Amino acid sequence: MPRAARIKSSTGIYHLMARGIHRQTIFSSEEDNTRFLNTLGKYCKKSFCEIYAYCLMGNHFHLLLKEGQEPLATTIKRIGTSYVFYYNWKYNRKGHLFQDRYKSEPVEDNDYFLTVLRYIHLNPLKSGLTNDLASYPYSSYSEYTNQAKLTNTSFVLKLFSQDQEQAISRFINFHYQSNNDQCLDIPKERETLSDQRIIQLVYQKYNIELATLYTKKTEDKRKILRYLKELKGCSLRQLSRLTGLPVNQIIRA
Repeated sequence: MPRAARIKSSTGIYHLMARGIHRQTIFSSEEDNTRFLNTLGKYCKKSFCEIYAYCLMGNHFHLLLKEGQEPLATTIKRIGTSYVFYYNWKYNRKGHLFQDRYKSEPVEDNDYFLTVLRYIHLNPLKSGLTNDLASYPYSSYSEYTNQAKLTNTSFVLKLFSQDQEQAISRFINFHYQSNNDQCLDIPKERETLSDQRIIQLVYQKYNIELATLYTKKTEDKRKILRYLKELKGCSLRQLSRLTGLPVNQIIRA
C-alpha cells in the first residue's frame, strides 16, 4: 500500500516528531542528547532550515522547523542517518533506530505556531521529568529565557512584543497559562515508572547503559532482567523497547 503524501505547508513551517523503533530509547545518555542536538544544528545550518523549537524525550523527539533550501525530508534524513550511525557504533548494534518515517503536520498561522511551540516545550513538565521548564537541558525553552544556540528566538519573541524584555516575560507567562493543547504526538501509555527512571536505576545498580544490555553475557542479562521484572510499575512492553529485547526473551529470563 503506498504511503500517504505529506500535507504541504504554505508557510514552509512544520511540527514533526519521530520515535525509536518498538518505542525503544534513542537517547540513553547526556552524550546521546548532545550528539543529536549538534547533528540537528549542523544539518539545519547547511540547509538554511530554521529551528523554532525542539525537545528530546528519551524515546522520541519533537521539532518545530521551517524548511530551508532543500526539502525538509532530505534535511531530516541527513540528521537521522548521521545520528543512527553514531548510536549504532556506540552501542554496538545494527539496523534501524527510528520507527517508520517521521510524522509531520503543517503549521499555517501564528496561533497554531504558538500552540505547537508551547506543546513541545511542555512535554518534560507534563511527563514529570522536571518541575521547571528552564532547567530541562534537552529542549529549546531555555534558549528563549537565556541564550539562543540552535533556535531562531527573535522570530518567536517578536510575536509577543518588539521589546525584548517584555517579549520574554510574555513568552514565559504564555507557557504557564492553563491550556488543553492537542498536537501531533505519540500515543501515551500508562507507566508508573518513567523510561529515564528505569535507565537510571539500572545504571546505579549495575553500572551499565540499559541500551547495551543485549550485548551482555546471558547470565548478566538474566540477572538484570529479573531485577527489572520485580520493579513495580514496569511493563514488559516498556522493558522490551528500552532494551531492544523481545518480550518472550524477557519473560523467560
